[in-house]
Formats: sequence, C-alpha cells, structure tokens
Amino acid sequence: MANLEILVSELPTLIQSLKLTIGDSNEIMEQIILINNAQEQLRNIKKLIAQELRFDRIKNSAIATLPRIATGASLLIPSVKLVDPAIAEKFGNPETKVSLTDLQPKIDSWIEWGYFLQAIAADILSDIKLVNQLNFDISHPSLPTRFQVISESLKINLHLSNSHVLERQIQEIINCQKDLLQLQERLNYIFNTIKTSHSLLNILLGVSAFYGKSGFALEWLDDDHELIISSENDFQELTDILNDCEFFKEEIATLIIQSEILSGQAEQALKRIEQESSKKPILSQQVEILPKFSTQKIVRSALIIASSLLILTFGSWKLQEQSPQLQQISLSLTQEGSGFAKFKSAQKLGMEAASLVQNPPHPLKVWQQAQNKWHQAIILLDSIPHEASVYDEAKNKLAYYQINYKSISQRVLIEHKALANLESAQKLAIEANLFVDNSPYSQLNRQQAQDKWEQAINLLEAIPESTSVSVQAKEMLSIYKTNYEAISQI
Repeated sequence: MANLEILVSELPTLIQSLKLTIGDSNEIMEQIILINNAQEQLRNIKKLIAQELRFDRIKNSAIATLPRIATGASLLIPSVKLVDPAIAEKFGNPETKVSLTDLQPKIDSWIEWGYFLQAIAADILSDIKLVNQLNFDISHPSLPTRFQVISESLKINLHLSNSHVLERQIQEIINCQKDLLQLQERLNYIFNTIKTSHSLLNILLGVSAFYGKSGFALEWLDDDHELIISSENDFQELTDILNDCEFFKEEIATLIIQSEILSGQAEQALKRIEQESSKKPILSQQVEILPKFSTQKIVRSALIIASSLLILTFGSWKLQEQSPQLQQISLSLTQEGSGFAKFKSAQKLGMEAASLVQNPPHPLKVWQQAQNKWHQAIILLDSIPHEASVYDEAKNKLAYYQINYKSISQRVLIEHKALANLESAQKLAIEANLFVDNSPYSQLNRQQAQDKWEQAINLLEAIPESTSVSVQAKEMLSIYKTNYEAISQI
C-alpha cells in the first residue's frame, strides 16, 4: 500500500503532463515520449490498485479508500490560480475522497487521453504542409498582440502646422490601414476555419493562426466534447476563441473608422498648409512685375497678340482635322475631373459617417444615417473610372469603406432588434396588466398574465448592453421581474 500511496501522490504531475503543445515538429516528437512515459506510470498505478483490491477481497474487507490528506490530496485542485476550472473535470472531483474502485476508471480516461494526443501528434507530423503552416504561425505575433501593436500605432498626435511631419504621419496611417485589412483577413480565416471545419487538424490550423508566437496546447476534452486549449497559462474552449474573434471584428472596424478620421484631418491640414504657402510667392511676383511694364513693352506685346490671332485663325482650320484626338483629350480631362470630384465627395461622406458613430451607444436613427453615408461613399468610389489618376487610391478606400459599411450594418441590425424587443416587451406588459385587471380572480387569466410577464422578461434580457435602449431595458426588467414574482406567488 505504501508504494501505491507514493505513486498516487505523483498523479497531479502526471495528469498535467498529459497535454500536447502544438508548434515545432521536434518538440512534438519529444512530447510523444513524455506522454508515453506518463501513460506507463498510470498503468503501473492501475496495476497496483488491482492488486490491492484483490488482497482486500481475499480478506473479505470493505473497499479501501485513499485518505485525501495523505495520498489523495494530490488529486485536489490546489487553487483556481494554478488550475483553471475549465479543466477541473480532467482532475476529478476535489470535494470527496476517492476510492480505489473510483480511481480505476479515472486512470483509464487519462490513459485514453494520452492515446488521443499521440494520434493527433502522429497526424500532424505526417502532413508536411500542416507542419510548415504551424512553423509559419509560430514565427508571427498572435492576433491579439498584432491588434494591440496596430492600435498603439494609431495613437497619433497630428502636427497640424508641419507639412513634412504630416506627410510622414499620413503614410503611417495608410500603413496601419493596410495592416488592419490584413488582420481582418486573418481574423475571417480563423473564425471560418474553426467554426465550419469538421476536421480537428483544420481547426488546429485556425487556432494556430490565432495564437501565433504565443503557442497553444491541447489540454482536455470536457463532458460536452469541447476542446480545452491553453496558451500562456490561460485556458479557453473553442467557443471562447470564436467569441474573441467576434470582439476583435468590432474593434478592428472601430480602428478603421478612427484611421479614416485621422487621415481626413491630416489631409485637410496638409492641404491648408500648401494653400497658404502657395499664396505668398504669387503675391510677391505681382508686386515686383507690375512696375516693370513700359509703353515700349506694351506696344511689342500688342504686335505679338495680333500675330498670334492670325496663327490661331489658321490653326483652327488645321485642328478640325484632329478633332477625334481633341475629343479624346477632352474626354480624359472630363473623366479626371469627375473621378477627383467623386473621390473627394466620398472622403467627405466617410468622415461624416465616422464622426457620427463616435462614442456609442447611439439611437437607431444615427446608425442608419452613418450606414447611408457609407453606402453613398461606396457607390461614388465604385463609379470612379479606371483612367482617373485617383483610381488606385479609390480602390484602397473602397476596401476600408466596405468593411465599415458591413460593421455599421451589423450595428443597425442589433439596434433594430433591441428596439423591437423593447417595444414587444412593453406590449406584453400591457397585455399582462389587462388580464389581471379584467379578471383578477381568474386562475386562467393569472396564468396568462404570468406567461406574458415571462415572455417580456426574456425579450428584455436579450437586449445587448451596447445598445442605446439598454438602460431603459434594465429599468423595465426590474419592474417586470417584480410583477412576475408577485403574480407567481398568487
């Protein structure tokens, strides 16, 4: 029994080693050996337990139990700080004593988990493309880290009086916008891969792209067959990662809007500086040139103008032969002017839309106004002709604006649904009161009123805190719950 107690005391170390860190292929090979060693020790413990139980049966005694303070204490989760509740099932129930009979199936489940990890490791190592992708991911920052870096880069104090600094800051903003688009693509890949893939290996690729250099390990499969993953001592289920992706989608959309505002402010300031600097030399030239005109020069100029008129008269007849070429030039000039005007109008609409949605929450009407402005800006940018010099820049803007429009459209739907829930809850409350007022002693009416209150409460609880009606919904919810409890007691 003494040997068994010593082995059981080592269980926490064994169990915690039963995980697979996904990353470098050489490290995976080393982990397979460690997992195999842990399984071997678990099998030894299982064998000793079987011997102890046979000995007890021979003695016709009660099933022995392991005292939690001596040997079984090692099965207790020492503290939530050391072991996350998400994988508490992996360690068993820490509240009660563990009998030898109960310990046997737990050991079997740990051994099975080891086999599962070894199979996953073998599948990874046999797929060269998968290994290369994992190696690529661990050489890049995690998605949260990359987001934080870009977010910090956009904390720019614009130098509104220095054109050289402004030009550099505008380029920094453009670079951040490109990085945000790349991060958005990476985020969409991660979300879609984890959510839609039926292959665990494909899901692991999505998780690997999310964690990057931070790395991650497969810790456990819980009762609901939800994979538990750890990274830098933080434990998450796959659904938690998907929730994080949803969060970062909104945050990235917000950063893109902020970058648009910054870019617009910087460009306006730069344009103002250029206009002010261009006015000064023109005024000085006028002051210097005007006094130099003499009568002799005026006569000479008149002769030049007269001869020019003759040349133009002859030239106009010759130019008629080249009218198709002139028409083409005229068309190009028209397209250039139209493209530039559309680009500036779209920028203006984008800045207005971005300004509207600052510091949410906002009423539904505000979100819809912003949505409409983004939509108009997208139409303008999309209609700029290929020949216009701003075409490439317009296409880049178009990508940002489409992300903004999609994000705002989602907020419109959320706000609209929240408002609809609020109105429906109010209507149900009125109906509940009518049932009670019309027949206060009717059991059927009281039951129907109770159902109405319950439906109203469910609608209010479904309203997100990020919406403009959240505060009103909370106030109503408190009243409705009180009414529900009162009628339930009756």
